Amino acid sequence: MNSKPIQEDLIALRKSLHQHPEIAGEEMATASSIIAYLESFGPDRIVQHIGGYGFVAEFKGKNDGPSVMFRCELDALPIQENNLLDYQSVYSGKAHLCGHDGHMAMVAGLASHLKKNPPLKGRVLLLFQPSEEDGQGAQRILKDPKFKDFIPDYIFAIHNLPGYPLHRVILSKQNFAAASRGLAITLIGKSSHAAEPEMGINPAIGMSKMLLKFDELIKERDLFKDFVLITPIHTRLGNIAYGTSPGEGEIHLTLRSYLDRDMDLLIQKTEHIIHGMARQEGLKTEISYTEIFPATKNNFECTRFVDEACNENELVSEYLDKPFRWSEDFGHFTAKFPGALFGLGSGKDQPALHNPDFDFPDELIVTGITLYKSIYENILDV
Repeated sequence: MNSKPIQEDLIALRKSLHQHPEIAGEEMATASSIIAYLESFGPDRIVQHIGGYGFVAEFKGKNDGPSVMFRCELDALPIQENNLLDYQSVYSGKAHLCGHDGHMAMVAGLASHLKKNPPLKGRVLLLFQPSEEDGQGAQRILKDPKFKDFIPDYIFAIHNLPGYPLHRVILSKQNFAAASRGLAITLIGKSSHAAEPEMGINPAIGMSKMLLKFDELIKERDLFKDFVLITPIHTRLGNIAYGTSPGEGEIHLTLRSYLDRDMDLLIQKTEHIIHGMARQEGLKTEISYTEIFPATKNNFECTRFVDEACNENELVSEYLDKPFRWSEDFGHFTAKFPGALFGLGSGKDQPALHNPDFDFPDELIVTGITLYKSIYENILDV
């Protein structure tokens, strides 16, 4: 697995994926490239089109045993890349700026070891998931009937983490990443001439009051068990027409919490503010939710498997005091199966995730494969 040709092969694969990014729901060529790579290592089967362009490569042992799954993400971001890489994205406004190209290389790279040393029992399942960035992929995987053949006993995933020393493993005994969801609010009043605003119902005052109330809500710390946040990300009031007092407006928010129960309460309180203020201002309301991410809760036993893998490979690890504020749809998997999402430091001076100059460090590929290898060997007693 650690041979130089395999490393070079994986780096070439990673750079090709980086150069040809596909955003959520469009990952057809990405999936095809990975499948072509995996087929040379002889998996027992590859089942495609799970939850979209997702797929699973299965490596079976001769005897019954646990199913151990390793998951990575296929999709890139709708952001313009800004760097001087030889393998810069060839598509305007699309780039791998979250490291999913590297995550794919790590999971794909495990196939080489599995070909040489197949499990004696159980199964190792390599899951390539679409549409992580919009929060849709994991749910679609879980709802797809084809996934029923691959129910894992354990599931693991790595996310690279800028700001931490290179190769440092970041663990959490409980929640690794926050819950979040997008909230869209439409407020409907009545338009009128700008010279006679009293003849209509302009949502502007109601919108302003709502935004202030949302800010007050998150400061009521006695209401919540832990961290909560409401971030206004977009507002719109009518159209640019100086002769018209608008009759409709929109507010878009991101709700965020460390705990799912706090998210439930945050939703309840936020909706109470919306409906109460709308009644007060004579407005009709429509609300909808999107990009729903549950908190990613790590299983204690699975975290222990990761910790053991760190010790075996003399990798430095540390435990989080608090979950990360960002969200990951891997939480849909850990809500159903024992699992763990853990971090791999990608350098203290590494540009932040989603920055236009981010690039996954290739040095992490073998580190990730080594950790995955130790995890499945310990679970399957290889």
